[in-house]
Amino acid sequence: MTTRLTKHFRRTGPDYRFGDQVCFDEIKTTFGFKTIILGNWVTKDEQYIAANLIYDALADLAQMLSLPPHAIGLRNTLNLAFGSRGQKGVQAHYEPARRTLALAKNAGAGALAHEWWHAFDHYICKHLFSHCSASDFASSMWLNASPNLQHPLNQKLNHIYKSVLLNENGEQPSPFFTRSIQLDKHLGRLYYSLPEELTARAFECSIAYKTEIENEFLVSDVKNSKLERSGGFLLHQERRLICDKFDNYFKSLGDALHSLQP
Repeated sequence: MTTRLTKHFRRTGPDYRFGDQVCFDEIKTTFGFKTIILGNWVTKDEQYIAANLIYDALADLAQMLSLPPHAIGLRNTLNLAFGSRGQKGVQAHYEPARRTLALAKNAGAGALAHEWWHAFDHYICKHLFSHCSASDFASSMWLNASPNLQHPLNQKLNHIYKSVLLNENGEQPSPFFTRSIQLDKHLGRLYYSLPEELTARAFECSIAYKTEIENEFLVSDVKNSKLERSGGFLLHQERRLICDKFDNYFKSLGDALHSLQP
């Protein structure tokens, strides 16, 4: 049975649209996407519903990260696909080769924050490492190469990767990393312990546990989820440490970007 797109996702946050209907062109302009691709089977009614949900979710994300809205599109390099480029059994995914964040029409809700981090992690790689390929994620490169730490923002980003991936003395995998390795052993596949997945789950955890804004379309199935109970998300003490580092980095990035605006 196909679950139809619905308006009913729990959300607590500012009214950015003042009740108005928005369109995907407004999403493209407001959040600085390069292109927006809509699937052939997305009806007009579904476009209206999705546009409002996506607009609010991206506005909430920008607000929570203290970023200007246009920064979400990563300097107009990020493409957004809705109801197009879907993968069977996958609610959302990021395609590095096409720099495209794709949301499934009827199952993309709740994964937007996770996939946006993948896009950011991919985009920022060339700013953190001098030698990286077009498909590399900064989180994966971080384990094998020395980052460029001349810029203060890179230093703060480095603290995020270090806290997520390594223990306190920086010599062994973090407890989060170790738990994820055990999850992969239990499942018989390599997924949860991939550096890009570890950092994406840490990021969505930092979004899910913010109290001033809640948006189920942006992030869901984190709090009290089966994966959290299995140790696949940050534990309480880990969240306090790592989420502060996410906040510090993005607040500093937002301040720098706001200062560039005319």
